[in-house]
Amino acid sequence: MTETKPRYDWTREEIRTLYELPLDALIAKSLAVKSQNWADGAVQKSQLLSIKTGGCAENCGYCSQSAHFDTGLKAEKLLPLEEVVTAARAAKENGADRFCMGAAWRSLKDRDVPKVAAMIEAVKAEGLETCVTLGMLEDGQAETLKAAGLDYYNHNLDTSPEYYDQVVTTRVYDDRLETLGRARTAGLKLCCGGILGMGESREDRVGLIHELAKLSPHPESVPVNMLVPIEGTPLAGSAKVSVIEMARAIAVCRIVFPESWVRLSAGREEMSEEGQALCLLAGANSIFVGDRLLTTDNPDIDEDAGLMGQLGFEAAALEDMPKGGARKTLLDAR
Repeated sequence: MTETKPRYDWTREEIRTLYELPLDALIAKSLAVKSQNWADGAVQKSQLLSIKTGGCAENCGYCSQSAHFDTGLKAEKLLPLEEVVTAARAAKENGADRFCMGAAWRSLKDRDVPKVAAMIEAVKAEGLETCVTLGMLEDGQAETLKAAGLDYYNHNLDTSPEYYDQVVTTRVYDDRLETLGRARTAGLKLCCGGILGMGESREDRVGLIHELAKLSPHPESVPVNMLVPIEGTPLAGSAKVSVIEMARAIAVCRIVFPESWVRLSAGREEMSEEGQALCLLAGANSIFVGDRLLTTDNPDIDEDAGLMGQLGFEAAALEDMPKGGARKTLLDAR
């Protein structure tokens, strides 16, 4: 029988066994878990805005915003508050109920904390759930962001500990874990996942999920990204990961993180409608909407509406997606 509640004793071997199941058996297990924890036919919409683009001191091999690489991206200053609020209002009008703000920093500087806190307060006042990704955190910063109304802190592990130094060398894996710990101690929810297609092996994908599974409690949001190759970055020539491999990773995440959002994140622009549908049917229940994800393209609103319509899926507000207890369908929610 498939366990439908969180476990914190997953072994790497158990996750590997799941990952290597026949795809139909794997998705069947994933859907059994999903049906006990999440509403049928409901997909949450999030929108992501780059509030500070380019010039990052990190050398993440996948990132167009690194100052180490010539990608043609111009470094920009922190956006004015008014522009952020305008973008948040537009996101809400387009059906998003979660608004994420990303800044290309190695770490959040104390001088920028009040500005970011003001953005969080303003977005929260629009009735949106808030998330930020600002790099590494120092003592006390997470508490200030929490007090401003922040719900989630995004800080991805990217890949397995064994492969990490093939992706970035300006920080180490423990730096990531330390920032996650600071965010959690401040009472923030975590948005933490990884990227597939950076040249890693399947064993590295298993290792990433195992590292996430060791976090207690689990991240409330687990984004699964497909690498979007950026000309000028070291990983621009990486072999493209298959959509079926993406679906496998999503299905395993749904099983291992039964009460977490599993987000089909970057890479949708490179997928066919059928590929996106497979990933959603494998257990993802959240997507990013809007035509940009920080600096890369994303399907536009009409494309997403068409896909959701074909699948019979609808956007659902947070209150329509209960965790545990009695389960709702979209019909119940109406």
